[in-house]
Amino acid sequence: MKSLTLPVLRLLNDGEFHSGVAIAHALGVSRASVSLSLQGVEELGLVVNKVHGRGYRLPERLQWLNRELILTHLGQEASAFRLEILDTAESTNSLLLQRSSIKKISGDRSISVLATELQTGGRGRRGREWHSGLGDGLTFSLVWRFQQGANLLSGLSLAVGVAIARVLRSSGFEDAALKWPNDALIDGRKLAGTLIELQGDMLGPTVAVIGIGINLKVSDTIKDRIDQSATDLYSINGETPDRNRLMAALLLELARVLRNFECHGFAPFRQEWVRYHALENQSVQLQMPDGSFQEGLVRGVGQDGSLILNTPGGDRSYNGGEISLRKVA
Repeated sequence: MKSLTLPVLRLLNDGEFHSGVAIAHALGVSRASVSLSLQGVEELGLVVNKVHGRGYRLPERLQWLNRELILTHLGQEASAFRLEILDTAESTNSLLLQRSSIKKISGDRSISVLATELQTGGRGRRGREWHSGLGDGLTFSLVWRFQQGANLLSGLSLAVGVAIARVLRSSGFEDAALKWPNDALIDGRKLAGTLIELQGDMLGPTVAVIGIGINLKVSDTIKDRIDQSATDLYSINGETPDRNRLMAALLLELARVLRNFECHGFAPFRQEWVRYHALENQSVQLQMPDGSFQEGLVRGVGQDGSLILNTPGGDRSYNGGEISLRKVA
């Protein structure tokens, strides 16, 4: 994306036609620069109308992230968050990992949050890409500082999933479900994902960088790049949720869940997570890191968040890592 693209799109966000001359004058650039800035916007999942004699128009307005609005929606909890919003970033997780060394954050209890309008190199579990367009979802990461070592944080991704499911359900998406270990689904299609990366010593403290991506209204151009069945909130009820309000709700619930997890681990969330699990009591197949497969019946999760599978050899537990889970047809 070119540096001038977002300023031009923000100017076009009123839904009216603007001539190239008017845009160039408003931004202090040449007409050629305006035209160049809009080349390839379809790759961002956008459509810009261009009509000779009238200029350019953005037919569908974008909901821009607004730091002040998000802080307002956070209410009395706003002071607990250090929120930054970027126009574009390769990966919000990678940026926060670079900034959040143990030495630099020792004793700092504020919650650093980094969100971006466009993420160009989003990552998922098992090295998969997270595809998103400009303003079509929520893509953000936050830092949480645990006194415990990483070995005591088992089940963290599942607890984060509970927070996401709670917010989605309270926002009117009652069918929101979870898939072990880190996906949120609706109608069996992926809606959201979580990537957690840890820094620290075995005995603590540990910095957890928690990356979250949620599809709000994804264009067909972007959906065509996704290598699995995916959906977005707009496809469910024909409306796009208020992006800033939803992000604030997620941050508030994540903070509540993480404070509880810090004190009590995954145990308080175990039964609730099982209620949300889309594949509970279903026949599934696990693909192991070595390429082997294991089939069985899902029988909940352990206190540490491990998946419990009833197999011909009895109940067995499996931890997340590089394991892939899918329903047996």
